Amino acid sequence: MGDVRLMKGNEVIAEAAIRCGCDGYFGYPITPQSEIMETLMIRRPEEETGMVVLQAESEVAAINMVYGGASCGKKVMTSSSSPGISLKAEGITYLAGAELPALIVNIVRGGPGLGTIQPAQSDYFQAVKGGGHGDYKLIVLAPASVQEMNDFVDLGFELSFKYLNPAMILSDGVIGQMMEKVELADYKPRWTDEEIEKISGSWATNGKKAGSERNISTSLDLDSAKQEVFNHKLQAKYRAMEENDVRYEKFECDDAEYLFVAYGSSARICQKSVELAREKGIKVGLLRPITLFPYPTKQIQEMLGQVKGILSVEMSAGQMVEDVRLAVNGKVPVEHFGRYGGIIPTPEEVVEALEEKILGK
Repeated sequence: MGDVRLMKGNEVIAEAAIRCGCDGYFGYPITPQSEIMETLMIRRPEEETGMVVLQAESEVAAINMVYGGASCGKKVMTSSSSPGISLKAEGITYLAGAELPALIVNIVRGGPGLGTIQPAQSDYFQAVKGGGHGDYKLIVLAPASVQEMNDFVDLGFELSFKYLNPAMILSDGVIGQMMEKVELADYKPRWTDEEIEKISGSWATNGKKAGSERNISTSLDLDSAKQEVFNHKLQAKYRAMEENDVRYEKFECDDAEYLFVAYGSSARICQKSVELAREKGIKVGLLRPITLFPYPTKQIQEMLGQVKGILSVEMSAGQMVEDVRLAVNGKVPVEHFGRYGGIIPTPEEVVEALEEKILGK
């Protein structure tokens, strides 16, 4: 059993990065995620594990430093909040186009624009639909607790290296700032040069050796025919993710006649909403997507012979609801309930929305 501590979600991201053998963190401060970098600066992991921690001159610089580290087969990461992720979008696209593993953390704040520093879930489209240019996908993990903030750092790196694709932890200011008991993982050693060569020798740019070809890390190919072949390869990889690495959680779904679909902090709220609704005789369950991509489409479809209506609960004007509707394909009513701009809904508001929008009361 690892150490058990009371920690903020942002703090535990930093601690988990050190413990999972991360080689480098490159970031830039922005509320409400600045504690990630602050914790790393205080912990000084370069003295403990050799992990490099660097505040770059900008978000653009930070993501390109991540690109450089990832090209060498290193475990590297960055973190930011909504406007900062927008600035990193070009570099994230380059990572996806070069098939490089990296971990990106977004502690979402209300928008659009600079918006507010309060929590929101209005970056769903940006994370899941590809916030940059080109036909690409990120692996997107949505933690609903401080414990999952810890666990998903190692999982994010694992999936990122498995598929040679950047992964994102999509959280928000609620979970980033809240404090909970967390069991920390034991330390993993950072990879040696020999281990990196074994893991990523076929693509990492570790320098030319006698008798070997150079590895070139790039997302550029001016031959349209080759670029189309490469895009087919990417799409096949994304289909493999959908087949093998969907993650989700069900709560009180066995006898449910209605369904909440919610992720992250909204899912925590909906757990209480399920209890309140059942006290009123409304049999409702919760399906929580843990991976936002790949999305639990099949798992929602499996509920359609059972439920009479679905309410997508989000701290946004309605983004994930589009994926719920695509999964349902008109077979049962799907409605959306959300609060915007940093306002957090109450469990009672969610139940009222279920009664009004789905039950027609």
